[in-house]
Amino acid sequence: MNTTPRRRPLHGAGSEEAERLGLAALLPPPPVPGLGPDRELLLKEALLHKAGLPEPRGSLAPRAVRLHARRRLVLRVMAPAVACALAVGGIVAANLADTPGRQGPAAPGDDAGRAPEAVQLLGRIALAAAAQKEPAVRADQFVYVESKVAYAAQSAAGGSPATPVVHTRQVWLSADGSRPGLLREEGRQDTPLGADDTPVYALDGPEATPRPTTLRKSPSISDPTHQYVASLPTDPVALLKLIRGETGGQGRSPGGDPDQRAFAAIGDLLAETWAPPQVSAALYKAAAKIPGVTVVRSATDATGREGIAVARTAHGRQTQWVFDRSTYAFLGERTVLTEAGEAGPAGTIVGTSAVLARTATDHAGEVPAGRR
Repeated sequence: MNTTPRRRPLHGAGSEEAERLGLAALLPPPPVPGLGPDRELLLKEALLHKAGLPEPRGSLAPRAVRLHARRRLVLRVMAPAVACALAVGGIVAANLADTPGRQGPAAPGDDAGRAPEAVQLLGRIALAAAAQKEPAVRADQFVYVESKVAYAAQSAAGGSPATPVVHTRQVWLSADGSRPGLLREEGRQDTPLGADDTPVYALDGPEATPRPTTLRKSPSISDPTHQYVASLPTDPVALLKLIRGETGGQGRSPGGDPDQRAFAAIGDLLAETWAPPQVSAALYKAAAKIPGVTVVRSATDATGREGIAVARTAHGRQTQWVFDRSTYAFLGERTVLTEAGEAGPAGTIVGTSAVLARTATDHAGEVPAGRR
């Protein structure tokens, strides 16, 4: 006889439920889905609210909780947008700070942030000039400058000045001043430069026969050579002091305004010399130290090239130096009436120029290749 007890089958719903529970006990517990941060916070606020304050019939507490959560969600959505807007605003502010006439916040001890517009612009121009290539000019060569110019001239009979006509101007300046240069203007005869030296006699020794020679003037700010310009101080304070000293009673501007004479002298050096980069930068920095220098947002040179100008006004006339907006390269000069007079109404352009080429030649009158 088989004495092994047989398992009794389970019958009915109770038996099936017991079997299901038994099998479920053998399985690991199912994972509980987590709540999102906003949902968890909302649930927590609702539970705290319910536990602390019994909810009366018709209470709006749940709605208040939902509105509070909605406001918080709106703030969370807005925060990145505000941050993005501030980032864009920061970029705009940086660009505006680089725009002439607009100044960004000054760093502690930084005078540049509080400097006038013209000082900021001349600082950028000086940086661009300092980065230029050093001119290669030998002592026995000539500096060649070609430009377009137009200046109003009054006839001997008087009356209103004639309308200026733009024409080509070419000048050859001896690099060391040892040989006569040349000025050539369209429609006029060539003019030798530095050939009007005073004849004198020199003695080579005691009781020697005097021999004819010439007494050449020393180069100066108003009559420079390339070597002289290259030897100018690169410290803007020292350079401006030198320019003021040499133009105290000279210059093309009327007397009584040494600042304008210094400004005009620097403009002459910019227009018809070829200075080394560091000297050019010092000239612009020296100009920034002259009182009354301003910025003209839009100005054109004699060829119609539009740019931005550094200007100074004196005696009813404004002298403008025109620069390229992108490269800050010197384009030319312009003189505009600020007061009505014999030369015309205010706003009349009585002088304009545009520099087209600067290079070196071996002979006066030699036109460089490509400029013919």
